[in-house]
Formats: sequence, C-alpha cells, structure tokens
Amino acid sequence: MKTGFLTHELYMWHDTGTASLYLQPGLTVEPDEHAESPKTKRRMRNLMEVSGIMDDLELIKPVAAQHKDITRFHTEDYVARLQKMSNDRGGDAGELTPFGPGSFEIAMLSAGGVISAAEAVWSRQVKNAYALVRPPGHHAEADWGRGFCMFGNVAIAAMKLLAQHGAKRIAVVDWDVHHGNGTQSAFWDRDDVLMISIHQDDLYPKGTGHIDERGEGAGEGYTINVPLPPGSGTGAYEQTFRQIVVPALEAYQPDMIIVSSGFDAGAVDPLGRMMMHSGGYRTLTQMLMDAADKLCGGKLLMAHEGGYSPNLVPYCGLAVMEQLSGVTTDIVDPMLDIMAGYGQQALQQHQAAAIDAACKGVLEALQ
Repeated sequence: MKTGFLTHELYMWHDTGTASLYLQPGLTVEPDEHAESPKTKRRMRNLMEVSGIMDDLELIKPVAAQHKDITRFHTEDYVARLQKMSNDRGGDAGELTPFGPGSFEIAMLSAGGVISAAEAVWSRQVKNAYALVRPPGHHAEADWGRGFCMFGNVAIAAMKLLAQHGAKRIAVVDWDVHHGNGTQSAFWDRDDVLMISIHQDDLYPKGTGHIDERGEGAGEGYTINVPLPPGSGTGAYEQTFRQIVVPALEAYQPDMIIVSSGFDAGAVDPLGRMMMHSGGYRTLTQMLMDAADKLCGGKLLMAHEGGYSPNLVPYCGLAVMEQLSGVTTDIVDPMLDIMAGYGQQALQQHQAAAIDAACKGVLEALQ
C-alpha cells in the first residue's frame, strides 16, 4: 500500500483578506496578506510535485462533508450563520476567523477532505495519509470559530469514524504551536478519544491548554496538555514524545492515530517562538509511525493545521511526507543545518521540568 495524499485547488481559494499579520490593519500600517493565506500550503504542494514524490503517492479525492457530519460537533445555529454570511459577503466566524464569499463550501470540503483521508486509512486503501486542507480546524468550537478555523476538521473526522465505521478509540496528537482548544472541547467529557496537545505555553488561545485541563466525567484523564516554554527545540519535543506521547498511546491502545499537523513551531514562524525544524518533524513522524505500527496496524492520518513561514513549511511538509511514504527525494532543506545548530536545541533543564510537570498522573489515569 502507498501513502495517501489529499488536497484540492479550492482550499487555496478560501479568502481571508488583508491584515497586519492577522489583525485588522487600520490606518497605522499598510495592509498586507493575511497570515493564514494560501501561500504556505500551495508551496508545500508545489515542492512535493517538484521533488517527484507525488508519483509515489496515492491521491485521495476530497468529498464535501455532509450536514450531519458537521453537526455531530457544531450547533445548527452556528452552521446556518456561517452559510448565511458566506452566501452574502463573508464575515468573521467568531474570533480572528475572517472569510469571504464561498468559504462555507470550501470549509465543508476541508472537513470532508479530512473525513475522506481518514476513511481511506481506516479501510486500508492507503497505509497512512496526509490531508493538506484549508481552512484549518483545531481551534473551532461548537458554536463559534476561532484562530482562523471554521469547522473542527479533525474532531469531525474522528466522530464519523466512531459513529459510522466501527472505531472504538481514536487518539489525536496535536503538535501545532497553538493549543488545540477546539478538539479538546469536542471530547472533553468522552473517553473514546484521547486528546494530546503539545504547544507553546499560553500562546493562543490565552488561558487554555494548561496541565490541569484533563477532561471531566467520562473524559477525565483523556485530555493531556503539554505546554512547553518558548524557545523549545527538537530536544524538548522529542523528550515530550518519549516521556508522554508514546507511553500515553501505548496505554490507551487506539484504533487509529490522527495528527493535527501544524508547522508553526518552526524556528522562523511568525506566529510562534519555538525552534523546530524539518529534521525534528521527520523524527516525530517516525515515532508516531512506530507507535501506529505497534498499536493499530499503522493507521495514521495527518491533517494540516497552521504554519505561516512560506520558506520553512514546504520543507517540513516534505520531510513528513518522505517519512510517511518511505520515499527519499533529492530535495535538501537548505535551512536544516542552520536551525539544527541554533543554541539550546538540546533539552534544557527548565524544559525538562515542564515536561515532568505535565507528565504527573497522566499515565496512571489511562490505566
């Protein structure tokens, strides 16, 4: 079986307008392209084509999500409100989530794309897969959009696997630099999804993603947050995976692993202050592949979230795709040696302390 890859030109047509990075520019600075623009996703897809790796992938065609798929998570009122704004002139889905005319249909295709890729992995049409979708999804909550996200793509796909395809336990690993608050809220009181978010401490959304947020009711213990200090590099991320992520997956025994794959923990990303690089993402991908092979027959899906450096994201994405597929291309990341040589890439004492704190009681709760 090949690795699956899913994307669509319409994802690039989702219009977020102009901004001062991601804020309304006002009259103090000349408006520029919004941070959540098509640029990084298109460049990732283009680098994959230039590298030749596309010839070794199984292309998956996205199908728009059905209304019932969306409303397993989102409220009817919220969905109707987005559709009305999209049919008019666009608007804002809630907090920092601007969109233009037609974006409702694109968001439905984005959520549907993650579903399509999840179903392809689940049915063993492909051995694993990457869904390069837009708009992203992990910040969207049931009744409002947040942080560029209209619909909770990963949450919606996980819910469909559980409701219609016989899955019993899904694990979500969110390595985006921002907290996966929306996905967390979707499964806060459920034990059929293990939600693990590794993110920069208190970056976005403010006040969420702390280590004491562990779910409630039936879901108590099935939410794991690892807020890492700013400046964390590959040493801290790899230690987090060794100490928390992989052991938690082994304790939970999921039927499938879904990754919220944001590359905004990259060392030159404008919306984060971490120090990851393409080699680090390659290593984390292999660790998840090893876990998936051991626990769930290799069923691993990655769904694209953030990442706002047009020069770094394509190389991170290609590194992940090479690792998933086992195909090595001739493309070399020209920034890898520079970023790998940054000071304090190795695990630092204060980072180890933060990981230790996040680890306390986590594995015991999953036994």
